Amino acid sequence: MVEIKADQVKKLRDKSGVGMMECKRALEEAGGDLEKAEVILREKGLAAASKKSTRATNQGLIDSYIHLGAKIGVLVEVNCETDFVARNEMFKELVHNIALHIAASAPIYVSREDIPKEIIETEKEIYRKQALNEGKPESVAEKIADGKLKKYYEENCLLDQPYVKDNDKTVGDLVREAILKIGENIVIRRFVRFVLGEDLN
Repeated sequence: MVEIKADQVKKLRDKSGVGMMECKRALEEAGGDLEKAEVILREKGLAAASKKSTRATNQGLIDSYIHLGAKIGVLVEVNCETDFVARNEMFKELVHNIALHIAASAPIYVSREDIPKEIIETEKEIYRKQALNEGKPESVAEKIADGKLKKYYEENCLLDQPYVKDNDKTVGDLVREAILKIGENIVIRRFVRFVLGEDLN
């Protein structure tokens, strides 16, 4: 199997708007050929799903999930384009699964864009200095910092987290798949996670 590099995946993601995992799978299937991988994504309809992501979402649902023992509770708002879809069982199941995932994985933000810029800069600088203190050259330290920042996103951003029911996809992939099946734009707007006895962030 051809080794797929991160910059190839990024290039395909930037061109298609499709999630990293799906891009990587398409590149593997295409033997590393970017154009073939793009065709594969289009055939699967995933590129079409990303185009829907620009459409307005004024409808949706607020759902709750209380974890066993009633020590953790989640409220999540997920938006869609029409009331018809908001009442659709597939959409309801998606929203409930997202609430369940939040309870299990404790994200802090919905997406990378929600993280204050100064927090990202501080985190990256800490990772860079750690690498330099270990004796790594500046160029290597920069790459290590980028890698650790990606891990930070996976731990703290809902859309970047591996989906709790299927670690081969992220929550972002799950949403894109739902957009494709349902045919409307879907956006996770906000959530709150309560832990008994703890203050909210």
